Amino acid sequence: MQTSSPDAQLSNKDRPAMSRLVALLFAVCSGLAVANIYYAQPLLDSIAQEFSLSPSSIGIVITVTQICYALGLFLLVPLGDLLNRRKLIIIQMLLSVLALVLVGTAQSSSLLFTGMAVVGLLAVITQTLVAFAAHLAAPSERGGIVGLVTSGIVIGILLARTVAGTLNDWLGWRSVYLFSASLTLLGIVALFFVLPRQQSIQVKQSYTQLLGSVLQLYRELRVLRVRGVLAMLIFTAFSILWTSMVLPLSSPPLSLSHTVIGAFGLAGAAGALAAARAGKLADRGLGQKTTGVALVILLLSWLPIGYVHHSLWFLILGVILLDLAVQAVHVTNQSLIYEVRPEAQSRLTAAYMIFYSIGSATGSIVSTQVYAWAGWTAVCWLGAGVSAAALVFWMIDRYMHRNLDR
Repeated sequence: MQTSSPDAQLSNKDRPAMSRLVALLFAVCSGLAVANIYYAQPLLDSIAQEFSLSPSSIGIVITVTQICYALGLFLLVPLGDLLNRRKLIIIQMLLSVLALVLVGTAQSSSLLFTGMAVVGLLAVITQTLVAFAAHLAAPSERGGIVGLVTSGIVIGILLARTVAGTLNDWLGWRSVYLFSASLTLLGIVALFFVLPRQQSIQVKQSYTQLLGSVLQLYRELRVLRVRGVLAMLIFTAFSILWTSMVLPLSSPPLSLSHTVIGAFGLAGAAGALAAARAGKLADRGLGQKTTGVALVILLLSWLPIGYVHHSLWFLILGVILLDLAVQAVHVTNQSLIYEVRPEAQSRLTAAYMIFYSIGSATGSIVSTQVYAWAGWTAVCWLGAGVSAAALVFWMIDRYMHRNLDR
């Protein structure tokens, strides 16, 4: 079908190529950016002790970051359809370096929260990179490319916990953010030389019209609404686990070090593999089946997670299953959404990821409150309930629209 978008008016040979090298660099830089909003999770007790924050309120550190991340999704990511993406990416990464330094040198909780807010706001550069990758990729390989870049995001999330835990034990929690600032600078240099300079003409709209068109996408695209709700639910479950997991692991009788706690992030490495594979399955038209299987796995993952005090091997198994399931659904969601409006990838990314951020913020604050109120078992029941809600929602949607492809 013909479309009147500027992107569609370019022939295939005029479109910039998405080489494997550029895709891998996108994956690495996306991982570096997204890690910034997850570093705090294994550091919660250390930050709480330094700034005299109670265990029940420490989840606010994560929530502030996620709320501002949601604002960045709506206010900044759509700019990728309006401005030169290369300049937008580099400028936002430079500002992110400054915000990371502020967090790493904060001397009060107010400065800490301010720095975290700016870090969250600018971490959306990850989604600008994903949308840029989807734009550069050929339609037949778009799911695979998005899966590859998302694999970098998954690895960034997992290594964020490992790196943060290790550096916290060695040099203190502040070193984590200063280290991230240094890596981000290196990423800026690499992107400066590798990002494609050739770009198609962007949409001819004002900034306010651009933001309004994001809201219009919700009205027009059923696939965006459905996949957005699924994103909100799966990332609520994801955040319930990863925000609160440090609390039982660092407390008696386990009393694990931050290095060991951070290493649990490596158990979710299977999620990175699932991300790339799920994108290829979506390219083959198997997105709905992939979603259903992944949601069942997500629900089942809470059973071994609940037995953490019996054996850490149960937790490792549960983490692998949960991360695999969440990332498989996430990549499938993005692949299906990008198919419908190739000319609006940045706005589609923003519209979709707002649901993700709402889910992450909700899971962060609710899980720590539930843990303080009723312990780890209650947290697991909460996670299982949210996961079951995602599965039921998907099943109802498929039943009601079984004759529709999307």
